[in-house]
Amino acid sequence: MFRMDAGGIAMLSDRQKLILSAIVDDYIRSAEPVGSRSISKRGSVAYSPATIRNEMSDLEVMGFLEQPHTSAGRIPSHKGYRYYVDHLLELSNASDSRIDLKLFFAEKIQELEQVFQQAALILSQLTNYTSIVLGPELISTTLRHLQLIPLNDRSAVAIIVTNTGHVENKAVTIPEGVSIRELEKFVAILNAKLSGVSLLSLKSKLYNEIGNVLSSHLTKYEQLIRMLDDVLETDQEGRLYMSGATNMLTQPEFKDVDKVKSIFDLFDETHTLARMFVPEHTGIQVRIGTENRLEAMNNCSLVTATYSIDGEPLGTIGILGPTRMEYGKVIRLLSQLTQDLAIVLKRWYN
Repeated sequence: MFRMDAGGIAMLSDRQKLILSAIVDDYIRSAEPVGSRSISKRGSVAYSPATIRNEMSDLEVMGFLEQPHTSAGRIPSHKGYRYYVDHLLELSNASDSRIDLKLFFAEKIQELEQVFQQAALILSQLTNYTSIVLGPELISTTLRHLQLIPLNDRSAVAIIVTNTGHVENKAVTIPEGVSIRELEKFVAILNAKLSGVSLLSLKSKLYNEIGNVLSSHLTKYEQLIRMLDDVLETDQEGRLYMSGATNMLTQPEFKDVDKVKSIFDLFDETHTLARMFVPEHTGIQVRIGTENRLEAMNNCSLVTATYSIDGEPLGTIGILGPTRMEYGKVIRLLSQLTQDLAIVLKRWYN
């Protein structure tokens, strides 16, 4: 009988945690099933092979380990990796020293696109996995012109034109009591103050900087601002940059061409892949095996991180590799790179 926590997950003893952590670490390093004898030889595990075997059996019953062959050692299951990442990974005990990734962004970079390409290249080289960067085009895309075309007293069409020539139309509801003359004055102020402003900054400037100007000219400026709230929501998809796709072929798990073919097919479906990178929340996210939403990635782990400027999420950068991934190293590098990338982008943006 095993104890369960409030979430229905088996509670592990300190000894089981130590053994599970040792097995995951060894398997990540060797790609070979791990036996009790090899674990007992580790200085940090002061238990006999027999004791370790018993605990490994219990961990297998609980679903944290798998035994690929009867006579072989154990390997971590997806559940085992998840427990390892959530509870056993100690990022502060990193053996590799911090790398100043800003140094990898050469001064010769002339285009914003090169920043994202360089970020993807850096990660693939440092990890030997596949790196993917979802780089927004919001920073270099600015508002050229805003127009409101009334259809009747309560509805209008808002038209946004960017410096790239992109035109977007959205229906809006005119606040009650706002005249056509006030609407025209509102649009004139916005075009005077927001023309040339990055799409990324439109909403913050509208709320924080232009509110005072609008308040001196319009009585219902707050309702008018809220009217444009949805119109100024920017598309976060951006462009997708990839590096190290063939690194998947160097992993023992993907020696089978048929197994890796579905992954390479996915690499060609950039829209599908981009949707995988839409974050559920900001910060670091780790999706292991079947936690990924695509069957082609059931044998992969995807670690992503959002990068931001002044608290505004810009895009996502991530690493795709086997479930036997060096999670600690990948998470540390992503954490570093998102910070350094934000500094580079802010310098570029300003």
